[in-house]
Amino acid sequence: MHRLALYLSFLHLLLTQQAVTETPPPYAATDYLLLDCGSSSKSTSLDGRNWDGDFNSKFSPPNMQTISIASTPSQHDDPSATQVPYMTARIFHNKFTYSFPVSPGLKFLRLYFLPATYSGLDKSKSFSFVTANNFTLLSNFSAFLTVSSLNPPVASFIKEFIIPVLHTQFLNITFIPSKSSYAFINGIEIVSMPKNLYMYNRDYVITLVDYNSRSFYFDDTTALETMYRLNVGGNDVPGVEDTGMFRTWSQDSQYLFGQIVGQTPYRSKATIQYTTDTPAYTAPKIVYQTSRTMNNNTTVNLNSNLTWIFTVDGGFNYLFRLHFCETQEEVVETNQRVFYIFINNQTAQAQTDVIEWSGGTGIPVYREYVVLVPSGNKGKQDLWLALHPDLDMSPRPAFDNAILNGVEIFKLNRSDGSLAGLNPEMEGPEPKTKQTERRKRLSPMIAILIGGVVGGLPAIFAIYFFVYRRNTRVKDSGSTTSKPRSSWVPFSKRSCSTNTNASSLPSDHCRHFLLADMKAATRDFDDHLVIGAGGFGNVYKGYIDGGFTRVAIKRLNRSSKQGVREFWTEIELLSQLRHVNLVPLIGYCDDQGEMILVYDFMARGTLRDHLYNTMNPPLPWKRRLEICLGAARGLHYLHCSAKHTIIHRDVKSTNVLLDEKWVAKISDFGLSRKGPISMFQTHVSTVVKGSFGYVDPEYFRRQQLTVKSDVYSFGVVLFEVLCARPALVPGLPKEQVSLAEWGRRCYQCGNLGDIVDPHLRAEIAPECLNKFGEIAESCLRGQGIERPEMSDVVWGLEFALQLQVAADRKINGIYEEVNGSQIKVDAGGAGPSSYNSGGEVSTADEDDLFSSSGALVSHNVSSQYSHEN
Repeated sequence: MHRLALYLSFLHLLLTQQAVTETPPPYAATDYLLLDCGSSSKSTSLDGRNWDGDFNSKFSPPNMQTISIASTPSQHDDPSATQVPYMTARIFHNKFTYSFPVSPGLKFLRLYFLPATYSGLDKSKSFSFVTANNFTLLSNFSAFLTVSSLNPPVASFIKEFIIPVLHTQFLNITFIPSKSSYAFINGIEIVSMPKNLYMYNRDYVITLVDYNSRSFYFDDTTALETMYRLNVGGNDVPGVEDTGMFRTWSQDSQYLFGQIVGQTPYRSKATIQYTTDTPAYTAPKIVYQTSRTMNNNTTVNLNSNLTWIFTVDGGFNYLFRLHFCETQEEVVETNQRVFYIFINNQTAQAQTDVIEWSGGTGIPVYREYVVLVPSGNKGKQDLWLALHPDLDMSPRPAFDNAILNGVEIFKLNRSDGSLAGLNPEMEGPEPKTKQTERRKRLSPMIAILIGGVVGGLPAIFAIYFFVYRRNTRVKDSGSTTSKPRSSWVPFSKRSCSTNTNASSLPSDHCRHFLLADMKAATRDFDDHLVIGAGGFGNVYKGYIDGGFTRVAIKRLNRSSKQGVREFWTEIELLSQLRHVNLVPLIGYCDDQGEMILVYDFMARGTLRDHLYNTMNPPLPWKRRLEICLGAARGLHYLHCSAKHTIIHRDVKSTNVLLDEKWVAKISDFGLSRKGPISMFQTHVSTVVKGSFGYVDPEYFRRQQLTVKSDVYSFGVVLFEVLCARPALVPGLPKEQVSLAEWGRRCYQCGNLGDIVDPHLRAEIAPECLNKFGEIAESCLRGQGIERPEMSDVVWGLEFALQLQVAADRKINGIYEEVNGSQIKVDAGGAGPSSYNSGGEVSTADEDDLFSSSGALVSHNVSSQYSHEN
């Protein structure tokens, strides 16, 4: 059977080679070297390419040991052993370097491995290091462990790298056996590539997929390892059918995850029109003629993602190149098929419109993104790619669908020049990849459920985890529009029973409502009562307790299927927290599949509603200070005064709400996490979540969450309040895009007054502005250890407000004692404010902000629920 399969494969390749010969490829390599290691003669591989033996090669000395596997026991069991270059191998017991003279530029370097028993050597004892010029490609690498971990199993494999050769004009490949081990190699291939194919001379900036959407730049010190190259929706494309660089394109089906595998339209007659931006050597025509789209069922598409999962090494940046080409007859204009691209649960691209990018049908385009995969607890990590329809367009797109034609994923070297990951772990006699394990757990659903019941609670938990993840959507919390977000919820909280979890929550703090109660409170969710909308769903104004209590009712959008974990997190946290500067959670509803949260009604909306892009009049400066102070006190309570340290993780101006008396209240605890529970812990290790422009860069780099991450986000809010502009404005000059960076720079240069909201410039006292800027700048310092605690921020804002009030009174000829200075007090003024025993503030007049001792206090605050008939 093996010989028949080899014959058929050889026949196919001969026909393919003939076709390639008749039609020259778009690119002819200037450097093209094929070295059959361990061989003493020229050989021809099944694809018709000619290989030179390295026995007397100019690339290696003549005294190297040559080992042939022609007589090994694995020959008849392993068809690869009869194929060039796997028929022979070069064995190294000491360090050795091949030196290849090449022209400057980027080179494909392909290393061929077949772990077998060579001359009695134990194949499981081969560990080695491999370097190329100044780059470490492999470290203590085992080819045996690599093939043993793959499923379906393979006998041989190729490691492909892209190496820059810029000055030396030599590509030196060095093999170094590990201690008490040996190294080997079967074949080496070197192929040059067009100058502009990868990385260099880009006409556009590559996006770093993080919560700040920063730009990513390559330089001459960058090498790549090819992790995946997929012909999405199509068949394997062998190297001889590539565009002249002998790249292999694999099928994508084994990497698909979840119920939605989509459709695979194939337009063999579609004319592919390459352009100067996407030349013919970018990818073969077959890649653009095949594709994978979502289903024709709109409901299914809106409730799911088209998702792929790739296993990669943790601790590296990865470059995604996504290939697109619209060839379907029904998609010919812009705004017909628009979708999101998510990478690792973060938004890489919104409003993806292939026709808009390319200019028409049959015109290929590609986009590139870079994402950091954290190290985690294991060497291997899952890297997600997901597509989902984007309906946030006007007019609404014609098709609730997405499309992808090809994927290339490359690992980027670390700063030390290393591309080396860890060897895969052995998982028994029949190792399986994570993707296969998931699919096997998902496919026979009924059998798994029965087995889970028999096996116990852990199995049931795992089933619900994966079943739910299959249909979730991914969302970046930085947007108020409906965008998918990955989330999960423990099994114990997935029930739709009206009694679920009611007993586990404090009944005196968190009431449990029925769906009938919520319909009565909102006139059956009348659209006229909608007062807001976000990723979670619509927010309605409603009335409970017979119409006497006005509330805000946030209803999970069933079609989005996101926010479930956040739903329970918010209940568990807010049911145990009470503070004048936190939005009170009145209750929740988990009935008949609905998930609803009921809050105290905040009559004046969000802080952002009063800063920019609004019809509301601009807030006076002193009121802005009071709002900032209230929000700071709420965060300080979370960090220090609650039973456990709570890290909010999504501090932003839309999560600061204002009641009818302008009291600031922190809201939206769906992303919140409990802080370290031991004095020996300094942080919580967690996947980065937050909102664009607000996420602590140190948290992003290290995936280590601390209370100082909230401090950073609050610093951004302070500059928002001062400048009345968003945290990110992409259309501005580069140095002004990020408000955090722009505000810090202006403060440090003494130009803070230049970026203040024009409505405020006549109001702010210079000494108050300087103090406020000092606080905001200190919150935004790069390292958490350099940032203040929220208690210090509270004190600083109190002092800034004190300075402003004193300046206002001085202007009006009214003085009092402030910080030891004698300042005249208006005898006709109202009495001073003071704190009561509950930490609230009683005040007689809005302008009286000082107690008899000169200590600053707030005013107009109350934790009572508001009532309205």
